[in-house]
Amino acid sequence: MSTVSTMHCSIFKSSKKAEMYLYIARPEPTENEAEAASPLEILPEAMRAAFGRVTFVMNLELSEERKLARVNVLHVMDSIQNKGFFIQVPPEGLINPNAVAPEGLRGA
Repeated sequence: MSTVSTMHCSIFKSSKKAEMYLYIARPEPTENEAEAASPLEILPEAMRAAFGRVTFVMNLELSEERKLARVNVLHVMDSIQNKGFFIQVPPEGLINPNAVAPEGLRGA
């Protein structure tokens, strides 16, 4: 794995899945963000369909020292460098599909 000291990226959220985010390389900050190509163009077709529409969240500078809330920054940087993108999926275990329904909702 070749290491890049810092990397600029743009982060977008999915319209189809809560807490799913797309990180893509952003070589240099530009003045006119509207001229940028669709961020989904870099994704394989199946992944594009699963992601849905994108909503811009923020631009971020990644570095080894930066801590990210749910993913390892080195994994993100490596994926962006090698594939051109990183997909952050929702953490497992937040919703248990086998959990018993709350008392007021049973039989409703």
